[in-house]
Amino acid sequence: MDTIFSKIIRREIPADIVFEDDQCLAFRDIAPQAPTHILIIPKKPIQRVALASAEDTPLLGHLLATAATIAKQMGIAESGFRLVINNGPNGGEAVPHLHVHLLGGRALNWPPG
Repeated sequence: MDTIFSKIIRREIPADIVFEDDQCLAFRDIAPQAPTHILIIPKKPIQRVALASAEDTPLLGHLLATAATIAKQMGIAESGFRLVINNGPNGGEAVPHLHVHLLGGRALNWPPG
């Protein structure tokens, strides 16, 4: 699976990276839906959350913990933020590489979309 996110991980496409460790990479969304809109992607190519295996459980937890860390760094943890994981075409998935959207910096309405 070779996606735009795989190319960002390999540094073939530039991105405004805000966090990186051995398991994941986080960067600003190019079409932000909130003042803070960060995408957190695993370096392991997992097409979508529904296709993650039991062995991916620690990685999935790491993505969420990383989102919380980034929210603190961005100054939105106290006021609140939203995490979104889209799965499949009807779920709004645009890139078939698992990713977590971290949205904040303004009041977010419910229900979304």
